[in-house]
Parts: sequence; structure tokens; C-alpha cells
Amino acid sequence: MQVKWEGVYPAVTTKFTKDGALDIPMFQKNLEAQIQAGVDGLVLAGSLGEASTLSTEEKFTLLDAALETSKGRVPVILNIAEQRTSDAVQIAIEGEKRGADGFMLLPPLKYKADDREVVEYFKTIAKATSLPIMIYNNPVDYKIHVTVDMFKELIKYNNIQAVKESTRDLTNVTRMRNAFGDRIKILGGVDTLAFECLCAGADGWVAGLVDAFPRETVLIYELTKSGKIKEAREIYRWFMPLLELDINPKLVQYIKLAEVATGIGTEHVRAPRLPLIGEERERVLNIINKGIAERPELSAYEALLTPHFS
Repeated sequence: MQVKWEGVYPAVTTKFTKDGALDIPMFQKNLEAQIQAGVDGLVLAGSLGEASTLSTEEKFTLLDAALETSKGRVPVILNIAEQRTSDAVQIAIEGEKRGADGFMLLPPLKYKADDREVVEYFKTIAKATSLPIMIYNNPVDYKIHVTVDMFKELIKYNNIQAVKESTRDLTNVTRMRNAFGDRIKILGGVDTLAFECLCAGADGWVAGLVDAFPRETVLIYELTKSGKIKEAREIYRWFMPLLELDINPKLVQYIKLAEVATGIGTEHVRAPRLPLIGEERERVLNIINKGIAERPELSAYEALLTPHFS
């Protein structure tokens, strides 16, 4: 399926049973809720998907389950986050064989590669697959900044098509657009800056809290792209306390707790992560419950959209 790199792409959580096994039925329930809400793609096995605790075979199990759920309605993007280039290449090859529609690439993990090494890592993976690729640019968490000069080398490969923009520097949206026009699609990757990224000209949003609140997330995108900035801002302002759960080291536990509250997830995480307890759990629950209690009625916003977005 063609990947347009536009719209809302949930960075989906990985669902586990209480004993730590993959919970495929709940995983698929959440994916179906995302698709029904109007998302434009699904990103599997990312940071929010607890990639660091997943075996390679488990990642492919998630891919198979997502493809079964999607049935071609939206593209399925598999994240690649490996320590060794050879392992990343093998996942790209096997992922393409199994039917993935595209890949998101993190820079090398654990080793802080320099610019030349990072570019070579991405290029080697790009040469191993015909599928489209989105580069994850997150120097805050991964300590590697994929600069404009590095992208000048990467765009020599036609299948490197997009960036998940998580630098926290809003000017980077304009910097990338000035350098590459529409050659590189830009998707905001930080929930608390997503609206601002879209207003600055980003093409989409790789979202986190969408996992619990899919329709609200999609509406912010649709309203913004339809020029209904005031209305998009109203939903975004309601959403902000919840979106701030995405910018915490325990974002996985926080967002999974929100998924439980909206009926499309479980709290179970895989060690070394542990479920929330005590005051921290109560504080996060209060934020979630307050958000749900004040959840805006969406029908009036939906009525403002053109048929293109309905």
C-alpha cells in the first residue's frame, strides 16, 4: 500500500498479558479503534511500543497482526531500532517480505555514532529495501541529530521520504522545508508541539496520546489542515495536560493507563518497566480522569469539515 506520509500515524503501544506475553486481541482492538477514528497509518514497535523489550520474532508477530487488522485500509509501518547494522538490514528484508508498507528508522542504539556513521547506517538499510522510509530525528532522547547536511546525503535514496521531527526545535520544520521543499515529508513527533508543527507546515503527526484518544487527535489534524485553526486550538488546549504525558520517561506507563481509561488497552508493561503505583499513579489518573470528564463534544467540530475529511 502506498505511504503518503501525511496525516496522523499512531505510535502504537504493544499490548501484553499479565504474565508478559503479547496480547494480540487487545493490540488488534486498539488498532481497529485507530483506523475507525480516521488515522492515516500505524507505526509498530517504536519507543512507545517498548521495542527494546521485544524479540525480533515478536516484532514480526505484531506486524502480521497489524496487517491482518488493517486489511489494506491504512499503511503499516515497522520501526527498526537495532544495535547492529546487519540486524537492521535483516529486519528490513524480512519486514518487506512479510508485507510491511514502510519503515521508521532510529539511529544506531547504544553507540553514539558520528554524522558519517549515522548516514552510512541509514543508507545501508535504504539499499536493502524498496519500501519507503521515515527517519526518526530525536536528538533529545537518542543524542544524535540528523542535520540538514546529513539529509542532503540521504535524499540521494528515493525511498528515504520522510522525517519524524522530534528535535523540539520548531524552526527545524521551516529549515527542512527551505532545504528540501516537499522532497522530505515532515511529521511532528512530539505531542506537545504537534499543533505548532502543523501550523508551521508539517505534513503529519506521529502521535502518542492518539493511542487513547484517536478521534480527538485526528480532528486536530483535520481542522488545522482545513484552516479551522481556532477550532483545532480549542481541542488542543483541552488535550494539552494529557499530551504532556508523552514527554516523560514513563510515557509508556502513562499512555497505557490512559488507554485503560478509554477502554482500548491494558496497563501491562514488560520489565524492566513496572506498573505505576502510589502517588504517581494517582496523579496520572487524576490528569486522565479530568481530561475525560471535560472531553469536548466532537460532533460540532466534525460538522465543520469538508467532505474530504469526513
